[in-house]
Amino acid sequence: MNKVKRLTKGDKVAIVSLSLGILGEAFASHELVLGEKRLKEFGLEPVYMENSKKGIEFLKNHPQARASDLKQAFADNSIKAIFCAIGGNDTYKTVPYLMQDEEFVSLVKNNPKIFMGFSDTTTNHLMFYKLGLCTFYGPTFLVDFAELDSNMLTYTKNAIDYLFNPKNNYEITSSEVWYNEREDYSAKAVGTPRICNKEMRGYDLIKGRGKVQGELLGGCIDSFGLLLGLRESDDTNEKEAKEIAEQYKLLPTAEEFANKIMFFETSNSKISPNFLQTILEELKSKNIFKNLAGVIIGKPHDETYYNEYRKVIENVFADFDYPILYNLNFGHSAPRTIIPYGALAEIDADNCKFKIISSTIK
Repeated sequence: MNKVKRLTKGDKVAIVSLSLGILGEAFASHELVLGEKRLKEFGLEPVYMENSKKGIEFLKNHPQARASDLKQAFADNSIKAIFCAIGGNDTYKTVPYLMQDEEFVSLVKNNPKIFMGFSDTTTNHLMFYKLGLCTFYGPTFLVDFAELDSNMLTYTKNAIDYLFNPKNNYEITSSEVWYNEREDYSAKAVGTPRICNKEMRGYDLIKGRGKVQGELLGGCIDSFGLLLGLRESDDTNEKEAKEIAEQYKLLPTAEEFANKIMFFETSNSKISPNFLQTILEELKSKNIFKNLAGVIIGKPHDETYYNEYRKVIENVFADFDYPILYNLNFGHSAPRTIIPYGALAEIDADNCKFKIISSTIK
């Protein structure tokens, strides 16, 4: 796996819209201003790729334009990192334009740089994992840097420091608070705080004992379901997604997951416990869970189905003895940390701790 260079102040960061094209809509203009302001507070200079602000309808109908932006971000040597604007549900449509482009593949392998996003971006992460690039499952431009409160969420803001100052033996602790999703993202909500809740559970050990180590691999379980050809709602084309996933071998095999620490989380779609079980059982049938080192699972969005999801996980993983740690702050939980693909990590089940043993950033 190719490691990437750390960020430094003054670096240019590409903003790409690989899924939903909200960044270019007038109703999100105040969020664009906030996101740009926050990036500059980190000493970073945002660069909006050519098609990133062309809006929902254009980007929905032109996945090749989304793919082109990603390629150009890798080709531009002045750009040191690539941040996704937001997630969505059809970034898989970009994959053929990228994986069939020998120049893009060569750029990724020979010009590695930080790539970060979560949710539907899981598909992009899995593509990059196949190409040998260490990427980062973490904050996005609109969701995190453009937080409508007077500041970014503190836990999330602190997590960004990892991209500037990577550390080995870096413990990722549980946030002391969690936040509900906003009901209003309009300009009128700028400067208003989210509903804040005290974290009562901390890291929640579902099963296992002792310490285990393994490299990190995973993503949003909804995206895994889509790539498996499963769906719960009518807003996805699961058949097309499965065909693309199979053609480009996007889903890691049981052998690739062996001795890994798998991470997964559920999206803001708040899939039903039954559908979560369907996805997990399908992965189990492919022996994905058979030889894992351990599993970490994100806090459900708004804590919806917290106990129901926990029960599903208990049942599906009943045959395995490795540690399973639940309620971590990544993915669709707010606040969120960064999970680095390919990094060696450790679960300490006896003390409910999780840490990154070795960084994927130079």
